Amino acid sequence: MSKKSSIGWRLALVCLMCVGLAAACPALSAEATARQREVAAKFKDAVIRAKVVLKMRGTYEGESHEEEQTNETTATVIDPSGLAVASLTSVDPAYALQAMSQGTEDTKYEAEVTDLKMRFPDGKEVPAKVVLRDKDLDLAVIRPAEKLTGPVPAIDLSNSAKPEVLDEVLILDRLGEVANQVAAVSLDRIEAVVDKPRTFYIAGLFSKITGTPGCPVLSSDGKMIGVVVIRMLPRSGASSRKDRVLPMILPAADVLEVVKQVPPQ
Repeated sequence: MSKKSSIGWRLALVCLMCVGLAAACPALSAEATARQREVAAKFKDAVIRAKVVLKMRGTYEGESHEEEQTNETTATVIDPSGLAVASLTSVDPAYALQAMSQGTEDTKYEAEVTDLKMRFPDGKEVPAKVVLRDKDLDLAVIRPAEKLTGPVPAIDLSNSAKPEVLDEVLILDRLGEVANQVAAVSLDRIEAVVDKPRTFYIAGLFSKITGTPGCPVLSSDGKMIGVVVIRMLPRSGASSRKDRVLPMILPAADVLEVVKQVPPQ
């Protein structure tokens, strides 16, 4: 066989190998997507909506103002009894407003939760209450005001994962009334790991918000990574809002430590 023919056969072999890889990649991708769909289907009913009515009071520039405000947010059920976690910024925004205005004289914000309801995927709406607030972690723990008649779908915080940069994650959410409160899921990758003053993960949230605060983030194999919260620094100098406020993922282990402080029902 001539040198020219040998080169030709080698090129043909390389081409065949490339075609084989190209054919295999879509199959692998389809298999991964199928697994991710299974994870989303398994846990989507643990993602609910919470409707909170607030009486907001604010004092600034020497004047006092009061108004009623209604917020809806996503919450993650972490126990079959209905115990759930949400972003405190969404449930009780007074502390966030206070932090944003820190350094501004004569400014004070207060919020009183006058009504809170948990809306489950089956359409059931039950009265609820805030049982714990953690301002540092932007976490609110809520639960039904009365014991439910039966268990509800929940995500186990103890079955958790610690992702690394570029790991793929699933962000589960539940849309509002305009979309009939349908479950939603998005795929992202861990973009950064913040390790000081405590661990937070950033996944697709630096340039865009792919999930509302309070929604869970899971690994592709269904392990709990954490819950989306708002990380906020006090107002200082000329720093812009985008440099002081950023959605982050609070690790499941930290969420679990907060939940352990909740007294029994």
